[in-house]
Amino acid sequence: MNLGKIGYLLILSCILLSACSDKTSKVDKHNQGNQSKSIVPEVALIKESFTTMRDESDNVDSPALWHGREGQNWLLATAKEGNAIIVYDAASGEKIARFGTIGTGLGELSRPNGIAVIDDFAVVIERDNHRVQVFILPEFRPLGVFGETVLRLPYGITIDRFEGKYHLYVTDNYKTADEETPPADSLGRRIHHFVFTVENDQVAAEHVRAFGDTSGEGVLYKVESILVDRVYNRLLIADEHEDHCNVKIYDTGGRFTGQIIPHNYFFYEPEGIVLWECEADSSGYYLIVDQGKINNTFQVFDRKTLEYIGGFGGEITRNTDGTAITQKAFGDFRYGAFYPVHNDGSIIAISWKDIAGTLGLRNGCN
Repeated sequence: MNLGKIGYLLILSCILLSACSDKTSKVDKHNQGNQSKSIVPEVALIKESFTTMRDESDNVDSPALWHGREGQNWLLATAKEGNAIIVYDAASGEKIARFGTIGTGLGELSRPNGIAVIDDFAVVIERDNHRVQVFILPEFRPLGVFGETVLRLPYGITIDRFEGKYHLYVTDNYKTADEETPPADSLGRRIHHFVFTVENDQVAAEHVRAFGDTSGEGVLYKVESILVDRVYNRLLIADEHEDHCNVKIYDTGGRFTGQIIPHNYFFYEPEGIVLWECEADSSGYYLIVDQGKINNTFQVFDRKTLEYIGGFGGEITRNTDGTAITQKAFGDFRYGAFYPVHNDGSIIAISWKDIAGTLGLRNGCN
């Protein structure tokens, strides 16, 4: 079967099985260029480089990468049901270690969901402990927790370093007593902004603000995945609600910019968001998951313009929650690799060389 037929069947299946409502199919007036397309072009399939050993009982959700000073290339993954962080060799997928037990004490975890790595710190969101916990690598020694007094049902995380401090944004998908999405006027605390520092193995954190529009197009109905891009003063926030299925863009101060990457590119749910970047000219690509159990697509957008470039899928990868990306050369990955979760039980590796070659993207920044 040729690629055109495959693409047609993928799109047809998406339309028939979509969780997103067609009644919102018109393009948001704030979008530009290629974002005005109402049909996503055909999607290429790429063969995965490896998959880690599957264990669906762990309910694997989100990965992150750490490149240590002594040559370690670690792929960390949250195990929601296992109440642990699993560590794999990012070059081969072999399991290295497992950290964490269930509990509320320092070093213990309760349904870890989002995870991010910055410098030598692994920062974990614990949904059921309603907090953020910071570990130092490679020992995976806990340094501190914060956020318990303000977080209700935290999920996603994004972090960067700015003006000598770590800035952390956490999505909070709190619900009503009957487990429904609250009305718009109650959604003003969907995102929490913290800053923290680490000195002498002690974490000092401050809650800067909670935010989210309570009316209009910027309302955040169902949130999990989030990405900060300080260069363009952006927070890309995925809204998974079935009536929206889009990515809303706020600035780093918590204000909705009016820009939306519309649901036209997300037939199911927008999920894990990562950035491939070139610092020299501030160019790059956003990769955003359209999470499907049958047709699972990774949509690619231009970093500067937000224009749609194309999409791809893995030959076996399905039902992806979180993703991670690295541009570092190691092992067989000359230009780095992309790591999506596969159906709650394992992590997949896809070579960036293969992605770039398939979609006509840049391999490197030179």
